[in-house]
Amino acid sequence: MTEQPTVDPAGAIETVFRIESPRVIASVARIVRDVGIAEELAQDALVAALEQWPRDGVPDNPGAWLTATAKHRAIDLVRRRERYAQKLEEVGRDLSVTAPHHVDEPADPDDIDDDLLRLVFTACHPVLSAEARIALTLRLLGGLTTPEIARAFLAPEATIAQRIVRAKRTLAKKGVAFEVPYGPEREARLGSVLEVIYLIFNEGYAATAGDDLLRPALCEDALRLARVLAELMPKEPEVHGLVALLELQASRAAARTGPSGEPVLLKDQNRRRWNRLLIRRGFAALGRANAVATGGPGPYALQAAIAACHAQAYAYEDTDWGQIATLYGLLAARAPSPVIELNRAVAVSMAEGPEPALTIVDGLVAEPALRDYHLLPSVRGDLLARLGRTAEARAEFERAASLARNERERAMLLTRARECG
Repeated sequence: MTEQPTVDPAGAIETVFRIESPRVIASVARIVRDVGIAEELAQDALVAALEQWPRDGVPDNPGAWLTATAKHRAIDLVRRRERYAQKLEEVGRDLSVTAPHHVDEPADPDDIDDDLLRLVFTACHPVLSAEARIALTLRLLGGLTTPEIARAFLAPEATIAQRIVRAKRTLAKKGVAFEVPYGPEREARLGSVLEVIYLIFNEGYAATAGDDLLRPALCEDALRLARVLAELMPKEPEVHGLVALLELQASRAAARTGPSGEPVLLKDQNRRRWNRLLIRRGFAALGRANAVATGGPGPYALQAAIAACHAQAYAYEDTDWGQIATLYGLLAARAPSPVIELNRAVAVSMAEGPEPALTIVDGLVAEPALRDYHLLPSVRGDLLARLGRTAEARAEFERAASLARNERERAMLLTRARECG
């Protein structure tokens, strides 16, 4: 251990724990088979660091120190449990029915022996609600505190805390195994994992409520999780497809808001502010997705291909809207959704004109899933305005503003309504 008197131990501990906590929790969870207990033991290791590092100095490898300390405590806990079980046996208690049996992992060539990947699949288990999966993933894998998650989603801290506690209790109560599933179950569970990361990114990219359109920290957390998952599952095309989509979407973040935080529409964005490094990374990830795909592109890869069409256009007028409309058609066939159909209508309006697009949108008006979706009247208002039906357009923009929960979007929609005269 090397003395480093110039390093602030408290700051170092906070930084290291945020970065290393997912791996610490994952390593310990493999021993105790319970993510709730694993997180408690990781916190114990943090407390030990707060006690020892100011006195002894920050270790050369702080992450390894935290992991080793948490593992030692996990092993002590397991040994205490075993001794307790032995004592019960000695007094004649038959634990053969109630005691959990340890079963070795199958020696399957498709096995992914990585504790962090096991933690991903556990935190995103479908037995939990989408809200619980998001909160637990950000806590265990994103390293966010409960107050940070609450601020990100504009929810009370008590609500988020209860959500996380209930999620951990549910996993324990349902006996969810700390493992990566095999065969068809893995594919089904992987969809849940990707959905959680996608929802986290979307909340950062276009906040559903509040005063800010963007929450960059959430985008960064989701992108980091997606990159980690791609390293752990390099043969899964949809993992690379999701990474490509998030890289390409994130590349436009700086141009999506104006000096006062107001939204800037795609056609008005300064494309010189698009991050070319993220675009290159997005194209590379899309290439990997296509390289390992065997049955055609999946939904995330198709969305990434759509984002790539925008990234390739150096000016808005250069956008290949015909190709985008085709890709949306493929996406709608692969993953039918009213929201995807609404996006296809936008692409059709740019490729073929507002009239055929309005026909598509009018067919979505009765969709129950879009009843309170502010972008439906917003798109319809835009199409009506382009057709010269300004009075109808104004009413649609006003309705969209009444449904929007984000203050920035509401203000923009009201402005568009006023522009209709």
